[in-house]
Order: sequence, then structure tokens, then C-alpha cells
Amino acid sequence: MAMKIRLARGGSKKRPHYSIVAADSRMPRDGRFIEKLGTYNPLLPKDSEDRVKMNMERVQHWLDQGAQPSDRISRFLEAAGVLEKKERANMKKAEPGQKAKDRAEEKAAKAAEAAEAANAPAEEAPAEETAAEETSES
Repeated sequence: MAMKIRLARGGSKKRPHYSIVAADSRMPRDGRFIEKLGTYNPLLPKDSEDRVKMNMERVQHWLDQGAQPSDRISRFLEAAGVLEKKERANMKKAEPGQKAKDRAEEKAAKAAEAAEAANAPAEEAPAEETAAEETSES
């Protein structure tokens, strides 16, 4: 039997409260479980001691029996010092694509050219204007 240590959702709409349970991996999320190991209340502040409560002896027992913790439970166990930290894939979904990067580079180059042109010293008047000024003065 493939065992999991995972969360089972309770509470009402928009007021979640989770139980940390040891369950067969084939059972539904909120369905049949073998043992309740603790609670998790995400509505409490992160520094609250009551946010995550676990019976560490029983959790260790199930880990020794081969139960696999879910991602969220493994983070709780890492914070408690029971498991060593895993290296996680840092997803790059928010990173812009190649075309957007190219457009941003072009825009930056144009802005740099415009700033350079604005900072350039004023050129002297063209020769035609100076010639016209000299004839009108004579």
C-alpha cells in the first residue's frame, strides 16, 4: 500500500482548515485516512505556533514505514528540522519570451540614442543662414 502524508481540507467556504493525515495514496483528498497526525490553519499568522501542529513521533513513524510526504508537508517537516532541505526547480514562467526581450532591448537602445541626442551640444547655425544674415546686415 502506497502511503502518503498529506493535507485533508476541512472548514467552510473561504475559511480553510486542514488536517495532516496519513492515508493510502489511492484514497480521495478528503476521504478515508488511516491516522490524523496534526493540523494546519493557514489563516493564522506565519509566526504563530498554532499554525502548524504535528505529532512528530507519529510522523516519524510513518516516514520510517515508507510514507511519502506531499510538497506542502515536506516544507513543514523541513521547517521543523525533520527532513533535510530539497533543491526545488525555480520555475521561470514569469520570465518574458525572446521576442519581448528583443523589443525591450530595442526600446532601451532608442531611449539611449534620444538621451544622447538631447545631451549633445547645440550645433552652430547652418552656412545658408549665416550667409543670409550677412547680406541683410550689409
